[in-house]
Amino acid sequence: MLKTYLIVILLNSLSFIAFSQSNIYLLIGTYTSGKSDGIYVYNFNTTTGENSFVSSCKVANPSFLAVSSDNKKVYSVTENADSTKFGVGGAISAFSFDNQKGTLTYLNQQFSGGLHPCYVTVDHSGKWVFAANYTSGTAAMIAVNTDGSLGSVKHVLQDTGTGPNIQRQKSPHVHSTMLSPDNNYLFTPDLGTDKVMIYHFDKNKGILSSAKPAFAESIPGSGPRHLDFHPNNRFAYLIEEMTGTVVAFTYQSGNLKNIQRISALKENFTGAIGSADIHVSKDGKFLYCSNRGSSNSITIFKIDSHTGKLTVVGEQSCLGKTPRNFNFDPTGNFLLVANQQSDDIVIFKIDKKTGLLTDTNKRINVPNPVCIKWIN
Repeated sequence: MLKTYLIVILLNSLSFIAFSQSNIYLLIGTYTSGKSDGIYVYNFNTTTGENSFVSSCKVANPSFLAVSSDNKKVYSVTENADSTKFGVGGAISAFSFDNQKGTLTYLNQQFSGGLHPCYVTVDHSGKWVFAANYTSGTAAMIAVNTDGSLGSVKHVLQDTGTGPNIQRQKSPHVHSTMLSPDNNYLFTPDLGTDKVMIYHFDKNKGILSSAKPAFAESIPGSGPRHLDFHPNNRFAYLIEEMTGTVVAFTYQSGNLKNIQRISALKENFTGAIGSADIHVSKDGKFLYCSNRGSSNSITIFKIDSHTGKLTVVGEQSCLGKTPRNFNFDPTGNFLLVANQQSDDIVIFKIDKKTGLLTDTNKRINVPNPVCIKWIN
């Protein structure tokens, strides 16, 4: 009788562990100009793709989110150009996350160091937050207090220069702040100047200094947007918004060496171009990028493991309108695409052998979704 009782307890424990391991929280950042409240929290099953609403947190235009490495803090942009508290400028907000309840608690808000912050990153140590301010062409480094709240702006990096596109490149437009895997370098793609600026980052002293070389240059009029690193840390990939192209680099100690430039759009494509996000798969075999404009698609590249170069292997309709950020679930089984203008997140199953995507027919209906992040 005792033996049977112990077996039942063991099986129940194992079931609970399996449930915990297969369920994770999904954070969704949005634009709040429509019906959105702000940040949404969902429970997501990494085995089945099933999901359910947990909570929401009101904040203005949280179009991009960052999660601390300990999964206890969340940082959000407020993509505005004005603020009653800070005068002219945008803001970054800090939240604590309750893993038991799946809820966010507001801590504080700090000036973003510029206008319309569109990207936020927290460094691996959790001591520094970086914001990309699109309209003002600045990147800011903000200190993090011991409780996870935001301190003052430590440093503001002001880009200079223009590009050939008079409508889009009259001034600098920093579009993202990306840290190297070793946390030693900061990369800031600038759509307005056609450069990826590179800075050495001293996390202990909180000092940024220009690297050598100080930038990687794109073709004029291409509009660098987002950057991602390969899991082997030998390659990096840049999506260029205005030309719908991907640049492959070899990478070493802050140095980006261009080895390939390839289109993310079909040959002879004549529609509106607006590429957005880029990510390497968990296993490092494939690269994915999202295309807005007339394409509304996800392009899939195979990565040569030796050279890092890319070959197009497929294109998948995003099954919605204006795909912005997308992300893989932690297991690499699913790819979720935030379709901003069709108010939904489409969940695709990933074929890990081919890299191709299959619609699961599962959707998350959220107003104006832009950013997808995961938190335990």
